[in-house]
Amino acid sequence: MTERDSHIADFLAAAGWGRARRRPLSGDASFRRYERVEGAQRNAVLMDAPPEVESVRPFRAVAELLADMGFSAPRIEAADEDRGLLLLEDFGDRTFARVLLESPDDGPALYTLATDTLIALHAAWSPARAAAAALPAYDNALLVDREAQLLTDWYLPAVGIRADTATRAAYAAAWTDSLRWLEAVPETLVLRDFFPDNLMLLKGRAGTSACGLLDFQDAVIGCCAYDLASLLQDARRDVPAQIEQAMIARYLAAFPALDAAAFRSAYTVMAAQRHAKVLGIFTRLAHRDGKPGYLRHIPRLWRLLEAALEDPALRPVKAWFDETVPAGFRRIPAQETTA
Repeated sequence: MTERDSHIADFLAAAGWGRARRRPLSGDASFRRYERVEGAQRNAVLMDAPPEVESVRPFRAVAELLADMGFSAPRIEAADEDRGLLLLEDFGDRTFARVLLESPDDGPALYTLATDTLIALHAAWSPARAAAAALPAYDNALLVDREAQLLTDWYLPAVGIRADTATRAAYAAAWTDSLRWLEAVPETLVLRDFFPDNLMLLKGRAGTSACGLLDFQDAVIGCCAYDLASLLQDARRDVPAQIEQAMIARYLAAFPALDAAAFRSAYTVMAAQRHAKVLGIFTRLAHRDGKPGYLRHIPRLWRLLEAALEDPALRPVKAWFDETVPAGFRRIPAQETTA
């Protein structure tokens, strides 16, 4: 038994789950590990996040914030933050992604529930809650310097393009120009990974409470269009155009004071930023973390990004891509970086 195993065993025993059966759950794109802990009457989920890699404190803080607002985030049953261990309410296995795969006809209802959850979340948000939450701003330091540049850090070398200082600076400048379109729409709580793999369909709960929320530890205060773009321009699956347009219209109908044209521009800019970022992330997952399965989504990301770049709000970013990443380089990278 390793020292980590011993810590986990002690943690579960102290929480009253020492004799429970444990089995691994499928992981995600992070360094966190999950196990289902099976008790005599009910189950729980163990989150194991080594503190030298990732803190569990943001997850706990946002989970408690969401629960306080009336949303279905997992209840924290026990915590050892110093050792990176949380015992969470078990939401089961019915992710939206699984339901969509098993029952495609349920798609409209699931996307409506997810959109209604965002509407309720944004309607409940307020400057007072933002101040109390003390979450980071989704500003250019995050959107450009840390996220958009993931494409130049990982994707470009993987397809044989060298991004020198001038190329990176031009890329940052293009994004900074296009991100000004966000100033015309409100800011709110942004969960950042709001898509079917992180949403749970919960039995016995009504309305938006039936939408279980996961993977929100990176929440920030930012553009109200981001999470809707994450949901409807999904890197992992095709969303029918009629569903996307219906959900955008549903969101706008809920906020009649919102400038529809400004929102649609912000939505497209946020979608493009996310696609560019995820091109870098999925390449990094393949090359650094040994998870090549994510590369199969690269063609979809390029289709979505190219469509978004036709929007006038993204003209500077499109010009950079046309010059720096021409069509022949918009492909699945090799398994190993060669540049």
